[in-house]
Amino acid sequence: MLTGLPSDIAVPIVITQHMPPVFTKMFAERLDRSTPLHVVEAGDGMELQPGWAYIAPGDSHLVLHRRGTATLTQLSSAPPENSCRPAVDVMFRSVAALYGASAYATVLTGMGHDGRGGAKVLRDAGAEILAQDEATSVVWGMPGAVVGAGLADEVLPLERIAAHLINRVKTGRSAAVAR
Repeated sequence: MLTGLPSDIAVPIVITQHMPPVFTKMFAERLDRSTPLHVVEAGDGMELQPGWAYIAPGDSHLVLHRRGTATLTQLSSAPPENSCRPAVDVMFRSVAALYGASAYATVLTGMGHDGRGGAKVLRDAGAEILAQDEATSVVWGMPGAVVGAGLADEVLPLERIAAHLINRVKTGRSAAVAR
């Protein structure tokens, strides 16, 4: 999906992937080489930049906070949620608190229901939620949980998600979030 996003996309992208430590760094490096975006494993205090993607490190929740007009990353070793650390719900809640109705969240293939609770918080804040469809998901647990809870505004196949996100950013979304 990230390969379809342009390097000049006008928003930062934050990603929580259920992976252990070390793998997230290698994953970020691989994506940095193979996508137009600048992709990094998030560290404490990184300022979000448009056209960059920040991946939560294994065993740390990724939380966003503001300092003045800057949005910064913060890593947390708070207890796992939904048996996960990093957890999508933690990241989604922080995105909802900062961006509210300006956020756009995407829930992609994955096991379990992580992301459903955070999608509810985002929805209550006015954000839009996109879920990957069952046919193109390796495991439809996470997107299926969001769809089953009635939280998805759109359900799309993987190959259509990047173009959809680009369109939403062009029509006024100020934050794009992926899982």
